[in-house]
Amino acid sequence: MSRRAELIDQTRQRIAEAAMRLHTSVGPSHASIAAIAGEAGVTRLTVYHHFRDPDELFAACMSHWATLHPAPDPTSWAASPDLRARASQALTEIYAWYGEVGDELYPIHRDITSIPPRARAVMDGRATAMAEAIIGKDGRSGGRGRRLRSVAGHLVSFGTWRSLVVEQGLSAGEAVSLGVDWLIGASRA
Repeated sequence: MSRRAELIDQTRQRIAEAAMRLHTSVGPSHASIAAIAGEAGVTRLTVYHHFRDPDELFAACMSHWATLHPAPDPTSWAASPDLRARASQALTEIYAWYGEVGDELYPIHRDITSIPPRARAVMDGRATAMAEAIIGKDGRSGGRGRRLRSVAGHLVSFGTWRSLVVEQGLSAGEAVSLGVDWLIGASRA
């Protein structure tokens, strides 16, 4: 790789890291291009040169953040044929992860309407994949499946974890137990 290409990559990385720092501290609604440029030590024009639109910048920011803070892997939950065991493992991993990264995720979720559409779609897709992995074959069809998908989708939500653990003061274990019970109840209804 040429020296010029290296410098271009380093500048792009510096901008993505600056965006990440601002998104996870002041939130996307306060992370203007000017603020990101200032944080990265570049001009606004340089930001626009490296990222043609907010979606591209947010995607680079999300990718960098995800490398530093990998989310739980939903494919590992599929090994369990039992809904209760799958849900318990999944929610334990998800809620532990939220416990580690919740302070950084809060400004992003608080400012969700400021997030570009493609980035929101990626976030929604990850949540759907987690919920689908929890319900497995139990939620594939019918009214029971719709209830299970709804409850699982709610349980994997950052907002649900935050409400139960941060705002209501439950331990992560208590929140997991409550969530599993709710999901099992929905499977029987």
